[in-house]
Amino acid sequence: MSESSSTPSQTSGSRLHEGDNAHSLTDNDLTEGLNLGFDGAEDVLRAWRRGMRPDADLTVSEWADAQRWLSSRAAAEPGRYRTARAPYLRESMEALSPSHPAQRISFMKAAQVGATEAGNNWIGFVIHHAPGPMLAVLPTVEMAKRTSRGRIDPLIEDSPALKERVQPARSRDAGNSMLSKEFPGGILVLTGANSATGLRSMPARYVFLDEVDAYPASADEEGDPVTLAEARTTTFAHRRKVFMVSTPTIRGLSRIEREFEASDQRRYFVPCPHCGHKQWLQFERLRWDKGRPETAAYACEGCERPIAEHHKTWMLVQGEWRATAISADPNAIGFHLPALYSPIGWKSWEQIARDWLAAQGSDEMLRAARNTLLGETWVESGDAPEWQRLADRREAYAAQVPMGGLFLTAGADVQKDRIEVDVWAWGRGLESWLVDHIVLPGGPGDPACWQALTELLGQTWVHENGAVMPLAKLAIDTGYETAAVYAWARPQGISQVAPVKGLEGFNRATPVSGPTFVDATVNGRKLKRGARLWTVATATFKAETYRYLRIERPSDDDRALGAPNPAGMIHLPDWADSEWLKQLVAEQLVTIRDRRGYARQEWQKMRERNEALDTRVYARAAAWILGADRFDERMWRQLEKQAGIETAVTSQTAEPEKSTERQAGRIASPRRRGWKISTPKYME
Repeated sequence: MSESSSTPSQTSGSRLHEGDNAHSLTDNDLTEGLNLGFDGAEDVLRAWRRGMRPDADLTVSEWADAQRWLSSRAAAEPGRYRTARAPYLRESMEALSPSHPAQRISFMKAAQVGATEAGNNWIGFVIHHAPGPMLAVLPTVEMAKRTSRGRIDPLIEDSPALKERVQPARSRDAGNSMLSKEFPGGILVLTGANSATGLRSMPARYVFLDEVDAYPASADEEGDPVTLAEARTTTFAHRRKVFMVSTPTIRGLSRIEREFEASDQRRYFVPCPHCGHKQWLQFERLRWDKGRPETAAYACEGCERPIAEHHKTWMLVQGEWRATAISADPNAIGFHLPALYSPIGWKSWEQIARDWLAAQGSDEMLRAARNTLLGETWVESGDAPEWQRLADRREAYAAQVPMGGLFLTAGADVQKDRIEVDVWAWGRGLESWLVDHIVLPGGPGDPACWQALTELLGQTWVHENGAVMPLAKLAIDTGYETAAVYAWARPQGISQVAPVKGLEGFNRATPVSGPTFVDATVNGRKLKRGARLWTVATATFKAETYRYLRIERPSDDDRALGAPNPAGMIHLPDWADSEWLKQLVAEQLVTIRDRRGYARQEWQKMRERNEALDTRVYARAAAWILGADRFDERMWRQLEKQAGIETAVTSQTAEPEKSTERQAGRIASPRRRGWKISTPKYME
């Protein structure tokens, strides 16, 4: 072994402190008396030097600008990451840096403004510069897997500084799986808010909670997912960081709104290019000529002059975050950002205006626009309309099914001594008419009651144009005497009957889900997967019903000019009595807070009987199951063609069992090829 390979050079020493008055130390000064005459001594010293060298004092945004590369797999603008593209993200990323005192950072935002990418930058920074245990929580485990494949893997693969610290997933014992990424000094675990096991699996110094308003109310019935995740940081005391990001949902239920309102409520103030007045952008000041969203411009609150969108890039660079409230927790800060700040090339003011105009006339689309464009919560009104007002607007139908009704559904509510059924007709825009109210005496213990319900499936109602209409679908509640309902529904088949189960809460993925196979007991025998059950978010359909009941019909003058009825309008017949009307508005939406102050909204009865509201919800669910929310123009035209057929044709044959009456309201199943069925964005 040569001396040069075993003994470090005296001139290659590292300087621990340098400066005008600092004392410079060489390797010989620090290793005096040590025997370094062994193979590998240079490697030991090299590692020692790197360990003693302090990390660069970087913020998350500085790290991202220097180290992160965006992949074409995960970004619309691949290449080096530039915070200058969205300057409003800089301060939130600085708050995520170790040198910042904030421990809880909330970001209430519009869709697609880059806040999630700020969280991904934080993940990269932790892996590279501030290693420690980190937990990233998505709404579901499946979404966590998609995020890992679509965002985290490209983040690591395309940033060399991260790639050398996280071993490839194909390496043996690499510690790199889909939901777990090990790196020197730490580990990143991804999980879903629906998995209590994932939320309590490890202590965590860093917690990234993405889209918290989409989290379920409880993780495997073990409690609030946000609370469970935050409990993982207890042992890290003042060194912890919790970052919550989400588009808000419903006022009173929104987690991100609750966090933002408990923070210092920072808003991004930008200067006017004309007068210099600094202001935070509000949708009310985005203005355009009637029917011309391409003219959208922002009216300055200082000088009232219109600001063209091409000024936005300069405005964002000159902007600053200002706290607009005092936080109860000095370590909690919050940011709010609507889509008005979206950089040029992302979401334009013109497109925001177009989206807002397109949402008019639909509460569901307005709710989605308020959430995704304004980054604000939707106020769900649960005030029950006055039954007297409903009585005043009852109508006399020209036939059992008025002209606009194109198909029929029914909702059946099973009671101890009866089954109540309401039949509703549905038209374009989910305009609806109450067609029939039927009470079948006897209850679930009486075979005659079930026989009467079976006969109802074959009954028809006469359309104003003369066609006869059968029931397209009947939804029956399984909450009372479940076994009896399954026993009746099985022989009726699945084409016309849908057993349903109501679930409370607004945070359901869709208003109706299923069907799922459940066990059923028929004639004393237990049948595995013997019934198909649909689950219905009753809270959603009750809120929708109350919104539709508040829609006013057009005035006589407007109707004379050909004004159509508003979408969703509910028509009630003159034979609907006061008891039925009181049942329809028998519940109220109230906000309840638990002992920890968390709010939830639930429907509560204001009177004992509410069968009319329940049957309306089930009939509405039946329309959803048929696909009415997703019918395309071709389907509506076919239903109109059926309903517009001339009066019933007289029988020409001698077969009495086969009716020759022309029928309407039949939903083709399966649907013909070529019909484009798509779910509206606000229902996704």
